[in-house]
Amino acid sequence: MYVSVVLFTADLRLHDHPPLRAALDGGRQVVPLFVRDRGTDGFAAPNRLAFLADCLRDLDAGLRARGGRLVVRSGDVVEEVCAVAAEADADEVHMAADASGYARLRERRLRRALEAGGRRLHVHENVTTAVAPGTVTPASSDHFAVFTPYFRQWSGQPPRDVLRAPRAIGVPPGVGSEELPSRAAPAGVSPGLAEGGETAGRKRLAAWLRSGAAGYADRHDDLAGDATSRLSPHLHFGTLSPVELVRRARRAGGPGAEAFVRQIAWRDFHRQVLAARPGAAGADYRTRHDRWRSERTARDDIEAWREGRTGYPVVDAGMRQLRHEGWMHNRARLLTASFLAKTLYVDWRVGARHFLELLVDGDLANNQLNWQWVAGTGTDTRPNRVLNPVTQARRHDPDGVYVRRWVPELADVPGGAVHEPWKLTEADRARTGAYPDPVVGLADGLARFRRARGRD
Repeated sequence: MYVSVVLFTADLRLHDHPPLRAALDGGRQVVPLFVRDRGTDGFAAPNRLAFLADCLRDLDAGLRARGGRLVVRSGDVVEEVCAVAAEADADEVHMAADASGYARLRERRLRRALEAGGRRLHVHENVTTAVAPGTVTPASSDHFAVFTPYFRQWSGQPPRDVLRAPRAIGVPPGVGSEELPSRAAPAGVSPGLAEGGETAGRKRLAAWLRSGAAGYADRHDDLAGDATSRLSPHLHFGTLSPVELVRRARRAGGPGAEAFVRQIAWRDFHRQVLAARPGAAGADYRTRHDRWRSERTARDDIEAWREGRTGYPVVDAGMRQLRHEGWMHNRARLLTASFLAKTLYVDWRVGARHFLELLVDGDLANNQLNWQWVAGTGTDTRPNRVLNPVTQARRHDPDGVYVRRWVPELADVPGGAVHEPWKLTEADRARTGAYPDPVVGLADGLARFRRARGRD
Protein backbone atom coordinates (compact mmCIF):
# COMPACT_ATOMS: atom_id res chain seq x y z
CA MET A 1 0.00 0.00 0.00
CA TYR A 2 1.41 3.37 -1.05
CA VAL A 3 1.30 6.16 1.54
CA SER A 4 1.06 9.95 1.12
CA VAL A 5 1.53 12.71 3.65
CA VAL A 6 -0.77 15.73 3.45
CA LEU A 7 0.76 18.77 5.13
CA PHE A 8 -2.04 21.07 6.30
CA THR A 9 -1.05 24.73 6.64
CA ALA A 10 -3.60 27.50 6.01
CA ASP A 11 -6.15 25.00 4.64
CA LEU A 12 -7.66 23.39 7.75
CA ARG A 13 -10.68 21.76 6.14
CA LEU A 14 -11.91 18.58 4.45
CA HIS A 15 -14.25 20.12 1.87
CA ASP A 16 -12.67 21.32 -1.38
CA HIS A 17 -9.15 20.26 -0.47
CA PRO A 18 -7.13 19.44 -3.62
CA PRO A 19 -3.98 18.18 -1.80
CA LEU A 20 -6.04 15.71 0.24
CA ARG A 21 -8.02 14.57 -2.79
CA ALA A 22 -4.83 14.03 -4.82
CA ALA A 23 -3.18 12.16 -1.95
CA LEU A 24 -6.12 9.75 -1.71
CA ASP A 25 -6.15 8.93 -5.42
CA GLY A 26 -5.52 5.28 -6.16
CA GLY A 27 -6.68 4.12 -2.75
CA ARG A 28 -3.61 5.39 -0.95
CA GLN A 29 -3.34 5.65 2.80
CA VAL A 30 -2.78 9.19 4.02
CA VAL A 31 -1.09 10.81 7.01
CA PRO A 32 -2.88 14.14 7.64
CA LEU A 33 -0.19 16.25 9.30
CA PHE A 34 -0.10 19.67 10.94
CA VAL A 35 3.24 21.04 12.17
CA ARG A 36 3.29 23.76 14.81
CA ASP A 37 6.07 25.55 13.01
CA ARG A 38 8.71 27.29 15.13
CA GLY A 39 9.47 29.51 12.15
CA THR A 40 6.12 31.25 12.49
CA ASP A 41 6.25 31.93 16.24
CA GLY A 42 6.15 35.67 15.53
CA PHE A 43 2.58 35.28 14.28
CA ALA A 44 1.44 33.05 17.13
CA ALA A 45 -0.77 35.65 18.81
CA PRO A 46 -3.19 34.44 21.55
CA ASN A 47 -6.36 34.96 19.49
CA ARG A 48 -4.99 33.07 16.51
CA LEU A 49 -3.66 30.28 18.74
CA ALA A 50 -7.10 29.88 20.32
CA PHE A 51 -8.87 29.88 16.95
CA LEU A 52 -6.25 27.46 15.60
CA ALA A 53 -6.93 25.08 18.49
CA ASP A 54 -10.62 25.06 17.53
CA CYS A 55 -9.69 24.43 13.89
CA LEU A 56 -7.36 21.52 14.66
CA ARG A 57 -9.83 19.84 16.99
CA ASP A 58 -12.61 20.19 14.43
CA LEU A 59 -10.34 18.87 11.65
CA ASP A 60 -9.36 15.90 13.79
CA ALA A 61 -13.02 15.17 14.54
CA GLY A 62 -13.86 15.29 10.84
CA LEU A 63 -10.99 12.94 10.04
CA ARG A 64 -11.97 10.51 12.80
CA ALA A 65 -15.55 10.42 11.51
CA ARG A 66 -14.02 9.13 8.25
CA GLY A 67 -11.71 6.60 9.85
CA GLY A 68 -8.65 8.82 10.09
CA ARG A 69 -6.97 11.15 12.56
CA LEU A 70 -4.81 14.26 12.59
CA VAL A 71 -1.12 13.94 13.38
CA VAL A 72 0.27 17.02 15.16
CA ARG A 73 3.98 17.73 15.57
CA SER A 74 5.98 20.74 16.77
CA GLY A 75 9.34 22.00 15.50
CA ASP A 76 11.00 22.85 12.23
CA VAL A 77 8.45 22.05 9.55
CA VAL A 78 10.96 20.49 7.14
CA GLU A 79 12.47 18.23 9.79
CA GLU A 80 9.06 17.14 11.07
CA VAL A 81 7.58 16.42 7.64
CA CYS A 82 10.61 14.35 6.68
CA ALA A 83 10.44 12.47 9.99
CA VAL A 84 6.74 11.65 9.54
CA ALA A 85 7.28 10.61 5.93
CA ALA A 86 10.02 8.22 7.07
CA GLU A 87 7.90 6.78 9.90
CA ALA A 88 4.99 6.16 7.54
CA ASP A 89 7.24 4.98 4.68
CA ALA A 90 5.50 7.58 2.51
CA ASP A 91 6.77 8.24 -0.98
CA GLU A 92 5.15 11.65 -1.50
CA VAL A 93 3.95 14.77 0.30
CA HIS A 94 1.10 17.06 -0.79
CA MET A 95 0.58 20.65 0.36
CA ALA A 96 -1.04 23.93 -0.70
CA ALA A 97 0.94 26.77 -2.25
CA ASP A 98 1.22 30.03 -0.34
CA ALA A 99 2.34 33.53 -1.30
CA SER A 100 4.61 34.80 1.47
CA GLY A 101 8.38 34.80 1.22
CA TYR A 102 8.59 32.52 4.24
CA ALA A 103 6.14 30.02 2.73
CA ARG A 104 8.04 29.85 -0.53
CA LEU A 105 11.34 29.36 1.29
CA ARG A 106 9.72 26.58 3.33
CA GLU A 107 8.55 24.94 0.11
CA ARG A 108 12.04 25.05 -1.45
CA ARG A 109 13.66 23.65 1.69
CA LEU A 110 11.07 20.90 1.94
CA ARG A 111 11.42 19.91 -1.72
CA ARG A 112 15.20 19.62 -1.43
CA ALA A 113 14.99 17.57 1.77
CA LEU A 114 12.36 15.19 0.43
CA GLU A 115 14.12 14.67 -2.88
CA ALA A 116 17.32 13.86 -1.02
CA GLY A 117 15.39 11.02 0.60
CA GLY A 118 13.87 9.82 -2.66
CA ARG A 119 10.45 11.37 -2.03
CA ARG A 120 8.34 13.80 -4.07
CA LEU A 121 6.66 17.07 -3.08
CA HIS A 122 3.42 18.08 -4.83
CA VAL A 123 2.36 21.72 -4.35
CA HIS A 124 -1.23 22.60 -5.26
CA GLU A 125 -2.42 26.03 -6.39
CA ASN A 126 -5.87 27.56 -5.84
CA VAL A 127 -6.29 26.08 -2.37
CA THR A 128 -5.83 29.22 -0.25
CA THR A 129 -6.76 31.60 -3.11
CA ALA A 130 -9.48 31.64 -5.74
CA VAL A 131 -6.94 32.64 -8.40
CA ALA A 132 -3.29 31.84 -7.72
CA PRO A 133 -0.65 34.60 -7.77
CA GLY A 134 0.87 34.91 -11.22
CA THR A 135 -2.14 33.45 -13.03
CA VAL A 136 -3.05 36.87 -14.39
CA THR A 137 -0.40 39.50 -15.06
CA PRO A 138 -0.20 42.73 -17.07
CA ALA A 139 1.87 42.85 -20.23
CA SER A 140 4.57 45.02 -18.69
CA SER A 141 5.05 43.55 -15.21
CA ASP A 142 5.04 40.39 -13.12
CA HIS A 143 2.04 41.57 -11.08
CA PHE A 144 -0.79 44.08 -11.03
CA ALA A 145 -0.18 47.20 -8.94
CA VAL A 146 -3.76 48.53 -9.37
CA PHE A 147 -6.82 46.56 -8.33
CA THR A 148 -9.35 47.47 -11.04
CA PRO A 149 -7.48 46.02 -14.06
CA TYR A 150 -6.51 43.04 -11.91
CA PHE A 151 -10.15 42.43 -11.04
CA ARG A 152 -11.19 42.52 -14.69
CA GLN A 153 -8.75 39.73 -15.55
CA TRP A 154 -9.39 37.89 -12.28
CA SER A 155 -13.13 37.82 -13.03
CA GLY A 156 -12.44 36.18 -16.38
CA GLN A 157 -10.73 33.17 -14.79
CA PRO A 158 -13.18 30.26 -14.43
CA PRO A 159 -12.82 28.84 -10.90
CA ARG A 160 -11.94 25.16 -10.69
CA ASP A 161 -14.53 22.60 -9.64
CA VAL A 162 -15.33 22.37 -5.94
CA LEU A 163 -14.30 19.00 -4.47
CA ARG A 164 -16.42 17.03 -2.03
CA ALA A 165 -15.05 16.02 1.32
CA PRO A 166 -13.73 12.44 1.20
CA ARG A 167 -15.95 9.72 2.61
CA ALA A 168 -13.16 7.59 4.06
CA ILE A 169 -9.55 8.21 5.05
CA GLY A 170 -7.18 5.43 6.00
CA VAL A 171 -4.18 6.39 8.14
CA PRO A 172 -1.28 3.94 8.55
CA PRO A 173 -0.61 2.82 12.12
CA GLY A 174 2.45 3.70 14.11
CA VAL A 175 2.80 7.42 13.34
CA GLY A 176 3.04 9.27 16.63
CA SER A 177 1.26 12.52 17.40
CA GLU A 178 1.25 15.18 20.09
CA GLU A 179 -1.93 16.02 21.92
CA LEU A 180 -4.18 18.51 20.19
CA PRO A 181 -3.82 22.06 21.55
CA SER A 182 -6.55 23.44 23.76
CA ARG A 183 -8.31 26.75 23.21
CA ALA A 184 -8.08 27.41 26.94
CA ALA A 185 -4.27 27.34 26.92
CA PRO A 186 -3.24 30.74 25.51
CA ALA A 187 -3.45 33.70 27.89
CA GLY A 188 -4.73 37.03 26.61
CA VAL A 189 -7.51 35.70 24.37
CA SER A 190 -10.18 38.26 23.55
CA PRO A 191 -13.37 37.50 25.51
CA GLY A 192 -15.59 37.84 22.44
CA LEU A 193 -13.46 35.70 20.11
CA ALA A 194 -15.55 33.71 17.63
CA GLU A 195 -15.49 29.92 17.40
CA GLY A 196 -13.06 28.38 14.94
CA GLY A 197 -13.17 25.27 12.80
CA GLU A 198 -14.66 24.11 9.51
CA THR A 199 -17.97 23.14 11.10
CA ALA A 200 -18.48 26.64 12.52
CA GLY A 201 -17.29 28.24 9.28
CA ARG A 202 -19.70 26.30 7.10
CA LYS A 203 -22.59 27.13 9.40
CA ARG A 204 -21.73 30.82 9.27
CA LEU A 205 -21.38 30.73 5.48
CA ALA A 206 -24.74 29.03 5.01
CA ALA A 207 -26.49 31.48 7.33
CA TRP A 208 -24.90 34.49 5.66
CA LEU A 209 -25.75 33.34 2.13
CA ARG A 210 -29.30 32.74 3.30
CA SER A 211 -29.91 36.05 5.08
CA GLY A 212 -26.99 38.48 4.62
CA ALA A 213 -25.58 38.26 1.12
CA ALA A 214 -28.49 39.94 -0.64
CA GLY A 215 -27.99 43.22 1.22
CA TYR A 216 -24.19 43.16 1.32
CA ALA A 217 -23.62 45.68 -1.47
CA ASP A 218 -25.70 48.32 0.32
CA ARG A 219 -24.85 47.48 3.93
CA HIS A 220 -21.24 46.28 4.13
CA ASP A 221 -20.09 49.72 5.36
CA ASP A 222 -22.89 50.00 7.94
CA LEU A 223 -20.96 49.95 11.21
CA ALA A 224 -23.96 49.44 13.47
CA GLY A 225 -25.64 46.93 11.16
CA ASP A 226 -22.67 44.55 11.33
CA ALA A 227 -23.68 43.28 7.89
CA THR A 228 -20.32 41.88 6.77
CA SER A 229 -19.92 38.12 6.44
CA ARG A 230 -17.37 37.78 9.29
CA LEU A 231 -15.81 34.96 7.28
CA SER A 232 -12.30 36.43 7.19
CA PRO A 233 -10.97 34.29 10.08
CA HIS A 234 -12.17 31.17 8.28
CA LEU A 235 -10.50 32.28 5.06
CA HIS A 236 -7.30 33.02 6.96
CA PHE A 237 -7.14 29.54 8.50
CA GLY A 238 -8.56 27.88 5.40
CA THR A 239 -11.54 26.31 7.12
CA LEU A 240 -13.47 27.64 4.12
CA SER A 241 -12.33 27.47 0.51
CA PRO A 242 -12.20 30.77 -1.42
CA VAL A 243 -13.02 28.83 -4.60
CA GLU A 244 -16.16 27.44 -3.00
CA LEU A 245 -17.10 30.88 -1.66
CA VAL A 246 -16.84 32.42 -5.14
CA ARG A 247 -18.92 29.66 -6.72
CA ARG A 248 -21.63 29.69 -4.04
CA ALA A 249 -21.86 33.48 -4.00
CA ARG A 250 -22.19 33.63 -7.78
CA ARG A 251 -24.82 30.92 -7.64
CA ALA A 252 -26.76 33.02 -5.13
CA GLY A 253 -26.52 35.96 -7.55
CA GLY A 254 -27.40 39.61 -7.13
CA PRO A 255 -25.36 42.74 -6.42
CA GLY A 256 -24.63 41.68 -2.84
CA ALA A 257 -23.03 38.43 -3.90
CA GLU A 258 -20.97 40.18 -6.56
CA ALA A 259 -19.78 42.77 -4.03
CA PHE A 260 -18.70 39.90 -1.78
CA VAL A 261 -16.83 38.20 -4.64
CA ARG A 262 -15.01 41.49 -5.20
CA GLN A 263 -13.71 41.31 -1.61
CA ILE A 264 -12.33 37.83 -2.26
CA ALA A 265 -10.61 39.26 -5.33
CA TRP A 266 -9.02 41.96 -3.13
CA ARG A 267 -7.62 39.17 -0.97
CA ASP A 268 -6.11 37.48 -4.02
CA PHE A 269 -4.85 40.84 -5.28
CA HIS A 270 -2.81 41.40 -2.12
CA ARG A 271 -1.37 37.90 -2.37
CA GLN A 272 -0.17 38.43 -5.91
CA VAL A 273 1.46 41.71 -4.83
CA LEU A 274 3.20 40.01 -1.89
CA ALA A 275 4.27 37.04 -4.02
CA ALA A 276 5.95 39.42 -6.47
CA ARG A 277 7.28 41.84 -3.84
CA PRO A 278 7.82 39.90 -0.59
CA GLY A 279 9.67 42.86 0.89
CA ALA A 280 6.37 44.77 1.03
CA ALA A 281 5.58 42.86 4.21
CA GLY A 282 7.83 45.29 6.05
CA ALA A 283 8.96 48.01 3.63
CA ASP A 284 7.05 50.65 1.68
CA TYR A 285 5.75 49.29 -1.61
CA ARG A 286 5.95 52.84 -2.96
CA THR A 287 7.96 55.12 -0.74
CA ARG A 288 6.72 58.65 -0.05
CA HIS A 289 9.94 59.43 1.84
CA ASP A 290 7.97 59.83 5.05
CA ARG A 291 9.70 60.85 8.23
CA TRP A 292 7.15 59.24 10.52
CA ARG A 293 6.78 60.14 14.16
CA SER A 294 8.59 57.45 16.12
CA GLU A 295 7.21 55.22 18.87
CA ARG A 296 9.34 57.24 21.29
CA THR A 297 8.15 60.70 20.27
CA ALA A 298 4.51 59.68 19.73
CA ARG A 299 4.29 57.27 22.65
CA ASP A 300 1.28 58.85 24.37
CA ASP A 301 -0.71 59.21 21.14
CA ILE A 302 0.02 55.62 20.14
CA GLU A 303 -1.04 54.34 23.55
CA ALA A 304 -4.28 56.35 23.40
CA TRP A 305 -4.97 54.84 19.98
CA ARG A 306 -4.29 51.30 21.15
CA GLU A 307 -6.53 51.70 24.19
CA GLY A 308 -9.39 53.37 22.32
CA ARG A 309 -9.02 56.70 24.12
CA THR A 310 -8.20 59.14 21.31
CA GLY A 311 -11.25 61.31 21.96
CA TYR A 312 -12.70 60.44 18.53
CA PRO A 313 -15.60 58.08 19.29
CA VAL A 314 -15.68 56.05 16.07
CA VAL A 315 -11.92 55.45 16.23
CA ASP A 316 -12.16 54.43 19.88
CA ALA A 317 -15.13 52.17 19.17
CA GLY A 318 -13.17 50.31 16.52
CA MET A 319 -10.12 49.83 18.71
CA ARG A 320 -12.25 48.57 21.59
CA GLN A 321 -14.07 46.14 19.33
CA LEU A 322 -10.68 44.83 18.20
CA ARG A 323 -9.56 44.19 21.75
CA HIS A 324 -12.84 42.55 22.78
CA GLU A 325 -13.47 40.37 19.72
CA GLY A 326 -10.08 39.97 18.09
CA TRP A 327 -11.83 41.26 14.99
CA MET A 328 -12.94 44.64 13.67
CA HIS A 329 -15.48 45.84 11.13
CA ASN A 330 -13.77 46.58 7.82
CA ARG A 331 -14.86 50.23 7.71
CA ALA A 332 -13.56 50.69 11.25
CA ARG A 333 -10.22 49.19 10.17
CA LEU A 334 -9.90 51.86 7.50
CA LEU A 335 -10.82 54.67 9.92
CA THR A 336 -8.54 53.57 12.76
CA ALA A 337 -5.63 52.99 10.36
CA SER A 338 -6.06 56.35 8.64
CA PHE A 339 -6.21 58.08 12.01
CA LEU A 340 -2.93 56.56 13.17
CA ALA A 341 -0.97 56.86 9.93
CA LYS A 342 -2.23 60.19 8.66
CA THR A 343 -3.93 62.18 11.43
CA LEU A 344 -1.30 61.18 14.02
CA TYR A 345 1.40 60.64 11.35
CA VAL A 346 2.74 57.49 12.99
CA ASP A 347 4.56 54.80 10.99
CA TRP A 348 2.06 52.34 9.50
CA ARG A 349 4.20 49.43 10.75
CA VAL A 350 3.34 50.39 14.36
CA GLY A 351 -0.35 49.95 13.59
CA ALA A 352 0.15 46.85 11.47
CA ARG A 353 2.06 45.21 14.31
CA HIS A 354 -0.68 46.02 16.83
CA PHE A 355 -3.35 44.62 14.53
CA LEU A 356 -1.35 41.40 14.10
CA GLU A 357 -1.13 41.07 17.88
CA LEU A 358 -4.92 40.97 18.17
CA LEU A 359 -6.61 40.11 14.88
CA VAL A 360 -7.78 36.50 14.61
CA ASP A 361 -7.69 37.00 10.83
CA GLY A 362 -4.24 38.60 11.06
CA ASP A 363 -3.04 37.76 7.59
CA LEU A 364 0.37 39.00 6.43
CA ALA A 365 -0.67 39.94 2.88
CA ASN A 366 -3.98 41.55 3.75
CA ASN A 367 -2.86 43.24 6.96
CA GLN A 368 0.39 44.74 5.72
CA LEU A 369 -0.85 45.76 2.29
CA ASN A 370 -4.14 47.19 3.57
CA TRP A 371 -2.16 49.25 6.05
CA GLN A 372 0.07 50.45 3.23
CA TRP A 373 -2.99 51.25 1.12
CA VAL A 374 -4.32 53.45 3.92
CA ALA A 375 -0.93 55.00 4.67
CA GLY A 376 -0.46 55.91 1.02
CA THR A 377 2.68 53.83 0.60
CA GLY A 378 0.92 50.93 -1.12
CA THR A 379 -1.35 50.47 -4.12
CA ASP A 380 -3.87 53.26 -3.46
CA THR A 381 -4.03 55.57 -6.48
CA ARG A 382 -4.85 58.47 -4.11
CA PRO A 383 -2.03 58.15 -1.59
CA ASN A 384 -2.71 61.46 0.17
CA ARG A 385 -6.37 60.95 0.96
CA VAL A 386 -7.22 61.34 4.66
CA LEU A 387 -10.39 59.84 6.13
CA ASN A 388 -12.08 62.32 8.46
CA PRO A 389 -13.37 60.25 11.40
CA VAL A 390 -16.27 62.59 12.14
CA THR A 391 -17.50 62.75 8.55
CA GLN A 392 -17.07 59.00 8.18
CA ALA A 393 -18.91 58.33 11.44
CA ARG A 394 -21.87 60.45 10.38
CA ARG A 395 -22.04 58.58 7.09
CA HIS A 396 -21.58 55.02 8.34
CA ASP A 397 -22.97 55.27 11.91
CA PRO A 398 -25.43 58.18 11.63
CA ASP A 399 -27.32 57.41 14.84
CA GLY A 400 -24.21 56.54 16.85
CA VAL A 401 -25.34 52.97 17.54
CA TYR A 402 -21.91 51.46 16.84
CA VAL A 403 -20.18 54.07 18.99
CA ARG A 404 -22.54 53.55 21.92
CA ARG A 405 -22.08 49.77 21.66
CA TRP A 406 -18.33 50.03 22.24
CA VAL A 407 -17.91 53.36 24.08
CA PRO A 408 -20.37 53.12 26.97
CA GLU A 409 -19.23 56.48 28.39
CA LEU A 410 -21.21 58.05 25.53
CA ALA A 411 -24.31 55.89 25.88
CA ASP A 412 -26.49 58.79 27.04
CA VAL A 413 -25.34 61.35 24.48
CA PRO A 414 -28.27 62.21 22.20
CA GLY A 415 -28.37 61.42 18.47
CA GLY A 416 -25.49 62.17 16.14
CA ALA A 417 -23.90 64.46 18.75
CA VAL A 418 -22.15 61.34 20.00
CA HIS A 419 -19.58 61.76 17.22
CA GLU A 420 -18.38 65.17 18.47
CA PRO A 421 -18.57 65.02 22.26
CA TRP A 422 -16.24 68.01 22.61
CA LYS A 423 -19.08 70.18 21.27
CA LEU A 424 -21.58 69.06 23.90
CA THR A 425 -23.03 71.41 26.48
CA GLU A 426 -21.58 71.26 29.97
CA ALA A 427 -24.66 69.39 31.15
CA ASP A 428 -24.31 66.76 28.43
CA ARG A 429 -20.56 66.47 28.95
CA ALA A 430 -21.17 65.70 32.60
CA ARG A 431 -22.84 62.48 31.44
CA THR A 432 -19.84 61.29 29.41
CA GLY A 433 -17.85 60.21 32.44
CA ALA A 434 -14.11 60.11 31.90
CA TYR A 435 -14.23 60.21 28.12
CA PRO A 436 -11.11 62.10 26.98
CA ASP A 437 -10.68 65.21 24.87
CA PRO A 438 -9.25 64.66 21.36
CA VAL A 439 -5.53 63.90 21.31
CA VAL A 440 -5.16 66.22 18.30
CA GLY A 441 -7.36 68.60 16.34
CA LEU A 442 -8.30 67.22 12.93
CA ALA A 443 -7.17 70.40 11.20
CA ASP A 444 -3.84 70.25 13.00
CA GLY A 445 -3.34 66.60 12.10
CA LEU A 446 -4.20 67.25 8.46
CA ALA A 447 -1.83 70.21 8.27
CA ARG A 448 1.01 68.14 9.75
CA PHE A 449 0.43 65.34 7.26
CA ARG A 450 0.32 67.71 4.29
CA ARG A 451 3.55 69.38 5.37
CA ALA A 452 5.20 65.98 5.72
CA ARG A 453 4.09 64.93 2.26
CA GLY A 454 4.98 68.29 0.75
CA ARG A 455 1.34 69.13 0.02
CA ASP A 456 1.09 72.59 1.60
